[in-house]
Amino acid sequence: MSKIFPLQNDAVVLGLLLFILFLVFKTSSSKNPTFNKFYKIVPSLLLCYFIPAILNSIGIVSSESSKLYFVASRYFLPASLVLLCISIDLKGILKLGPKAIIMFLAASLGIIIGGPVALLLVSKIAPEVLGGEGPEEIWRGLSTVAGSWIGGGANQTAMKEIYGASDKLFSAMIIVDIFVANVFMSVLLYCTGKSDKIDQWLGANNSAIVSLREKMDTYQDSISKVPSFVDLATMFGIAFFAVGISHFLADMIGPVLDKSISGMIEADPDSYAFLLTSFGSKFFWLVVLSTVAGVALSFTKYRELEGVGASKFGSLFLYILVATIGMKMNIVELYENWAVFKYLITVGLIWIMIHAIVLIVVAKMIKAPFFYVAVGSQANVGGAASAPIVASAFSPSLAPVGVLLAVFGYAVGTFGAIICTILLQWVSS
Repeated sequence: MSKIFPLQNDAVVLGLLLFILFLVFKTSSSKNPTFNKFYKIVPSLLLCYFIPAILNSIGIVSSESSKLYFVASRYFLPASLVLLCISIDLKGILKLGPKAIIMFLAASLGIIIGGPVALLLVSKIAPEVLGGEGPEEIWRGLSTVAGSWIGGGANQTAMKEIYGASDKLFSAMIIVDIFVANVFMSVLLYCTGKSDKIDQWLGANNSAIVSLREKMDTYQDSISKVPSFVDLATMFGIAFFAVGISHFLADMIGPVLDKSISGMIEADPDSYAFLLTSFGSKFFWLVVLSTVAGVALSFTKYRELEGVGASKFGSLFLYILVATIGMKMNIVELYENWAVFKYLITVGLIWIMIHAIVLIVVAKMIKAPFFYVAVGSQANVGGAASAPIVASAFSPSLAPVGVLLAVFGYAVGTFGAIICTILLQWVSS
């Protein structure tokens, strides 16, 4: 066995990871009642992380010898950001009405301020939650939760790379992220059944939702088509050209700023210049430039590539990345830090409560329908995977609204998470 495992050929490992993704999504979309019950309890995303983690933990694969994570994070991640953001219809989002945008931004604000406040409160009871050194500093791990809850998995991974959270810490944060996010999503789904009463309490008029549903039906019908070879060649050509340009510019910008920021820190060690260190990271600029490229392309005719599956391919790249991240985990190590981990769960729960409070207060102030509250929240916290689920709980034809706002979240997720992380770092200092 030792001569065979861990698998050393990355082509074999990649095939294994893709087969795992196939099994997860094949069974999660099955009509089999057993699978349906299972996936109501265990999210498919969790399996995409933890099956590769199990393989790494028992020695079938080795994260130390594999280069797949580097390839996925440097090539697939930026391509995923381009393809997910290329479908943003800013004009369409604005047509959803100011209340939809306000609730989305309120949800983002709740995440940005909720994390630092939650960390500050828990640290008063358990100071050890601020512990750790270098890659083990808690704020670095929480930055990945902020990235996930404002944007999505791609933004989460971007935060890990930008702020250098360790693999062990990142593994713990994935559990915090998925556990808290799914508990909150179940609360929202329960509330959708009482949306009329909630709207009445909020003083909201949901008649605009009917008009919104009709607009989205028309939009989806207008762009959907069977992709041709030229469509696919265009999609991947544009996406990876944008990735190449982003790498080219990041290689120039990153080192220049890193040298400048290092000089500022050396000149005045007591200054707050250390909060700017992420801006000297080449990977930071790779993520930012890829996101900007995707948003810029959304103003061109290439936005219509969504009609041939741009976001689907972007999601596929993202899940390949998720699997390679999972392969870097060692589940056994999670038990070694249980004393701190239980406080991280507490931070996550307080964090999401602050997010909910901000949403309720803003919704009450502007009399926004609960639909905007729920979808605006999940467009942040759940992303493209769960926002359409919550939206379709109101009406199946409204699912694209969830996707639309979630994709918007991919665009602002990295930037919002950076602001949140700076505050988290400030609380920890």
